[in-house]
Amino acid sequence: MALYTKAAEILEKVQRKEGAVKTLVYDSKFRNIKQLFALVCETQKYSSVLQKIIESTKLLKQTKLKLNLAMVLVYDLVMGRGLKCGGNWKVVMMKHRSRLQAELARIKIRHKVSRNQDLLPAGTQYPEADQLPRYVRVNTLRTTVEDAVDYLKREGFFYLGQAYILDNLNLKAKAFVRDIHLPDLLVFSPKTDFHDHFLYKAGHIILQDKASCLPAHLLNPPLGSHVIDACAAPGNKTSHLAAIMKNKGNLFAFDLDAKRLSTMATLLLRAGVTCQHLANQDFLKVDFGDPRYKDVEYILLDPSCSGSGMVCLREDAASCDKEKEQRRLASLASFQLLCLNHALKFPRLQRLVYSTCSIHTQENEEVVSACLQENPSFRLVHVMPQWPERGLQPLSQCLRASTTKTLTHGFFVALLERCTEGESQNQEQTVPQLQPKSDAL
Repeated sequence: MALYTKAAEILEKVQRKEGAVKTLVYDSKFRNIKQLFALVCETQKYSSVLQKIIESTKLLKQTKLKLNLAMVLVYDLVMGRGLKCGGNWKVVMMKHRSRLQAELARIKIRHKVSRNQDLLPAGTQYPEADQLPRYVRVNTLRTTVEDAVDYLKREGFFYLGQAYILDNLNLKAKAFVRDIHLPDLLVFSPKTDFHDHFLYKAGHIILQDKASCLPAHLLNPPLGSHVIDACAAPGNKTSHLAAIMKNKGNLFAFDLDAKRLSTMATLLLRAGVTCQHLANQDFLKVDFGDPRYKDVEYILLDPSCSGSGMVCLREDAASCDKEKEQRRLASLASFQLLCLNHALKFPRLQRLVYSTCSIHTQENEEVVSACLQENPSFRLVHVMPQWPERGLQPLSQCLRASTTKTLTHGFFVALLERCTEGESQNQEQTVPQLQPKSDAL
């Protein structure tokens, strides 16, 4: 049963954006990594089909199982090679096997297919995850980019130098390049695996998607500064901020989830971060008047979002309950705006980066536009003019990222900066406004 409980736990962590599947699987220290990774990936791939089977048979009500655990068990029972456990759960699942198999058969008949793989939606995005480059951020608290490159060359990797155009990131075999936009980022072919590599285990490299590196890179706090990472776990952005600050200054990191914060503490220790002050606290309840934060001038805000930009979390639009999804997006956007407004109340704040791994306008441009209307003393900064994908008009100062235009997961980043007094009066008259949109891009 350990296999299934661990797989369910990893699925839940992925849904909470605690990390990529492969990283979470390898960090789990499970005795059979390949078996666990295969089960999680296959369950994730067929999640929409598995949920339909579970809902139609009322399995959760009859067994009291939680959804993720039910999905991994149902996958192996009716789509995989059979359950790999004994005991009570096997007895329970075997009682329902005939009904579960019958429901899978009915779904195939309705779709006029005979194979399980033919049930996958035509627009499924899972293959994209295997086609994106492997991005590796060099942790400059532990080493230098030059030393990391030399080490990898001695291991048989072929260094092709600095990339200049997006096509340079389409790599094969053991070739790698230095990224076009981010100086501490190395780029490898899609299936290059570093989870068992010395540099990863020693904290010299961080496995982090390029788009996820943008927030800390754009905030760029100077040495000695006081910085807040508002919704910090799992900690990759926090470690990136610490590297930019060279561990000089104070980095306050908040997260409401104690388990995520504990995992983050381990990650930061491995990365050599020493300037952090971790707090198991809701950022919305952090007192902006607290003397501890009187010198905070930089905030990175990456709040909870739909995760719709993460390739592994994308849903089949045809099977999605649109009304339910719109309610969820409205709730998330309301929370995100609350966080953004709260962050801007810190008295000495000068710069703030707002980011999401969402493709939805409601969580991105609409949130920023509403915030600017309520906070005329802040303005948008036009960042990275050379970046190939911009925010939707009129918020082209912001960045977007996607699998097609930037070869990354979907992402959104905005940089806000406090205006001077004269700029503030002008800003109040020229705040960009969007017409609300309900559809994902």
